[in-house]
Amino acid sequence: MARIIDGERMNLIGSNLKAIRESKKMSQQMLSNKLELLGVYVCRGSISRIEDYQRTVTDIELIAICEVLNISVDELLSHDKT
Repeated sequence: MARIIDGERMNLIGSNLKAIRESKKMSQQMLSNKLELLGVYVCRGSISRIEDYQRTVTDIELIAICEVLNISVDELLSHDKT
């Protein structure tokens, strides 16, 4: 059976996440720390892998990332055109 994720990209938000995070002057570690305060544990290395399209993102993580970055899910998803 074919997997839904059958290419090199494991998510849709990689470069968007990086661009938005950097525009807000936030390091990967800072993002990880703020997610942890919400009870969502995503280590700095996992954020790096998300940004490199090497890790999937759960719905809970997606919502928490948007909350921390103060953006909508639509903004995070629609930003990436690569």
